[in-house]
Amino acid sequence: MKTADLFAAVDDFPALTAGVDEVGRGPLCGDVVAAAVILDPAQPIAGLNDSKKLTEKRREALFDEICGKALAFCVERASVEEIDRLNILHASMLAMTRAVEGLQRQGQAITPELVLVDGNRLPRWSYRAQAIVKGDSKVAAIAAASILAKVVRDREMCELDSRYPGYGLAGHKGYPTKAHLEALRTLGVTPIHRRSYAPVRALLESAQS
Repeated sequence: MKTADLFAAVDDFPALTAGVDEVGRGPLCGDVVAAAVILDPAQPIAGLNDSKKLTEKRREALFDEICGKALAFCVERASVEEIDRLNILHASMLAMTRAVEGLQRQGQAITPELVLVDGNRLPRWSYRAQAIVKGDSKVAAIAAASILAKVVRDREMCELDSRYPGYGLAGHKGYPTKAHLEALRTLGVTPIHRRSYAPVRALLESAQS
């Protein structure tokens, strides 16, 4: 199915419709990152899709195009400390709220007329909003948000890989792969690991016993 077919219904949305998505619920370390994007109908972007279905090279190219053509965009996050304190669901909602609240155009804050969020849950906010399951494959603005969030988080994990060598963060991006779990057992838990996640918590508890 072509991208144009996927997003054929975009004209049904108000002009200032923000798409929102987050990346990083599953990893054992690092922040959860969310993005909000309001696309410009006068500057269409070809090839938008769920970021997970795109190659890294294509995501990087689209990242620059989205930043250059969007009416407004914002990338925000919730920290590891907030994830451990609130739980990952509430931290994800917090990151998404921050992203929408941070939307600006030419230095001026923008309040979207409608917010479309990937998934089946909405943050508690005052915006007119709708959750769309698999929205990153159905709505162009959500697809754009998923690309921004993933590229930003992946870049950060590559930077953290040099700060915490041996864990393979640049490769698995913090997800609980066999290599990551083995590195945790061998090298220990770092400050960027989520202590509320079961594999990390189990290692900390075993070290205390």
